[in-house]
Amino acid sequence: QVQLVESGGSVVQPGGSLRLSCTASGFTLDYYDIGWFRQAPGKEREGVSCMDRHGRMTFYADSVKGRFTISRDNAKNTVYLQMDNLKPEDTAVYYCVAEHSALIINMEAMCALRTTSSVGSWGQGTQVTVSS
Repeated sequence: QVQLVESGGSVVQPGGSLRLSCTASGFTLDYYDIGWFRQAPGKEREGVSCMDRHGRMTFYADSVKGRFTISRDNAKNTVYLQMDNLKPEDTAVYYCVAEHSALIINMEAMCALRTTSSVGSWGQGTQVTVSS
């Protein structure tokens, strides 16, 4: 069964940090570009950060540049999102996504995905709440 499972979401105060993890099962991430998306109540889902299969190319939304860092450990079949200096507007459900790299032109396109192909996958999401 192909599956992505996120973890690490929590309630944190403004200025705090969290690290989200996303572990793949049923397939290997070696050939996949990966990304983190988020959706806040009443808003559309947006791409936050994406990384190519080799870990060489990245994309960050302007709203998180300098605060969030995406990484991956293919040996552990896991991707991460380190979130620092969190703000209340970062409150959202965070999702990870994997899409076969042959189908992705660049990381900006990866972070603009609305749906994946039959070989891609979305996680179920983890809640991040930034509040004092």
